[in-house]
Amino acid sequence: MTSAPLLEAKGITKRFGTLLANDAVDLVVQPGEIHALLGENGAGKSTLVKILYGSLEPTAGQINWKGKEVRLKDPAEARKLGIGMVFQHFSLFDSMTVVENIALALPKGQKMAELSRRIEQVSVEYGLPLKSNSLVADLSVGERQRIEIVRCLLQDPQLIIMDEPTSVLTPQEAELLFKTLLRLAGEGRSILYISHRLEEVKRICDTATILRHGKLVAHCTPSEETASSLASLMVGTSVKTVQRDKVDFSDAPVLLRLDHLDLPAAGPFAVELNDISLDLKGGEVVAIAGVAGNGQSELFDAISGERATALDSVIIDGQSVGNKSITVRRKLGAAFVPEERLSHAVVPSLRLSENVLLTRHGSEEPSMMHKGVFIKRTKSGKIGQRIAENFDIRKGEPDPHAGSLSGGNLQKFVVGREIDRSPSVLIVSQPTWGVDAGAAALIRQALIDLAREGSAVLVISQDLDEIFEIADRIAVINKGSLSEAKPVEDMSLEKIGLLMGGVHGDDGSIDIPPVPANNGAAEDGGSNAA
Repeated sequence: MTSAPLLEAKGITKRFGTLLANDAVDLVVQPGEIHALLGENGAGKSTLVKILYGSLEPTAGQINWKGKEVRLKDPAEARKLGIGMVFQHFSLFDSMTVVENIALALPKGQKMAELSRRIEQVSVEYGLPLKSNSLVADLSVGERQRIEIVRCLLQDPQLIIMDEPTSVLTPQEAELLFKTLLRLAGEGRSILYISHRLEEVKRICDTATILRHGKLVAHCTPSEETASSLASLMVGTSVKTVQRDKVDFSDAPVLLRLDHLDLPAAGPFAVELNDISLDLKGGEVVAIAGVAGNGQSELFDAISGERATALDSVIIDGQSVGNKSITVRRKLGAAFVPEERLSHAVVPSLRLSENVLLTRHGSEEPSMMHKGVFIKRTKSGKIGQRIAENFDIRKGEPDPHAGSLSGGNLQKFVVGREIDRSPSVLIVSQPTWGVDAGAAALIRQALIDLAREGSAVLVISQDLDEIFEIADRIAVINKGSLSEAKPVEDMSLEKIGLLMGGVHGDDGSIDIPPVPANNGAAEDGGSNAA
């Protein structure tokens, strides 16, 4: 690139009390460039992009836009300059239409008919098809992301910040997104791209800036790196490779059985479960893939006992428990790791030793209570320390409050707490959501090791890289229905993507249509192909 930078951040520093979130960070984004911003959890990525989008003011440093210093007081100021952002978590109202949602983010006085026409024109032009009168509640997650992108494009941005844009997409939807991003870059627009999926970073990004502990540690060309070398730059050390040996489960006992499980939708925007059946044997890891919002949370609630079902629809170690409590299921050797760690898995205001007790009380650890009333803190404290040592949990004091841990360390604690119980059945939802490469590798290996010791492990995950790394069999959930679990060797990204979209043959097999010739993505992004 020889032209002047579109955006140049110099010495960006941001303090929150004693925490130094960004430490003199420099960032240069050129016109027409797809620029990756990488780093592990707590590296300072979110703080930096919030500063660039006007959501935060820096403690020190300077931002230049097209060579001139600017002060971004709020996101509206950033949008006026030409900076847009597509957030990881969508800000849409399910009960409103596409055009109504988009109108909320645009200046007042828009005529709805004209706006509807513009939405459909832009969506077709950029390969993001939308119907402006569609109700958001009826749309897939991929279609909802299109709304966010089209809403951003209608503001004619020259720099688009994208935070984990493929985390909720099928492989086919991700391919469409890549084509759109390459087209935007070809028009001279710039993309600041945050992702933990390093293979896609290698494929579509021209350059990368890497942060670690709030500091700039490297600039590189992703296509010239490996996924391992990028991960090592992010973490500061080599990331261990997850090892999964192939095992014969044919004679292993069935420890978890779902037998024609049905569950009505809990609300107007919830998903009902339809005739779900699955056998999970001791020693194996079965992964359930799917786009968010297709019944994953309902399935977890049904298996864990948070919602009652027919008695014989959930069977743990031969015992029918469909309408039994969570405690009954734990006494049978089951353990559960929910998706939301802060609001669902721990009490943030309690210490780790006290959170240890939450999933042991009333089940296999009565020795932790004196006369069923008083906590034996020495016992629970030792367990908490053991979990911290085994799962490399970084903490500032011996027994901190759960809410004081970083997201990645808290996730390691939650997963480690359940694995430490040596359960015969473990159900875990999104095991490495929002954790860095090193922590993800540790958690994934622990799940495999638990299974190889004879436990049955069921993983619900949206991360297909994770699924292929740890699973022995893979099933896909779509609109509350579950496909047959098949050996990982028989699956592919394309097959899983089609199942995510509900494409099946008449006999239940996958009917793969012919793949059309690539008319742009490979040519445009060939120099960055992995």
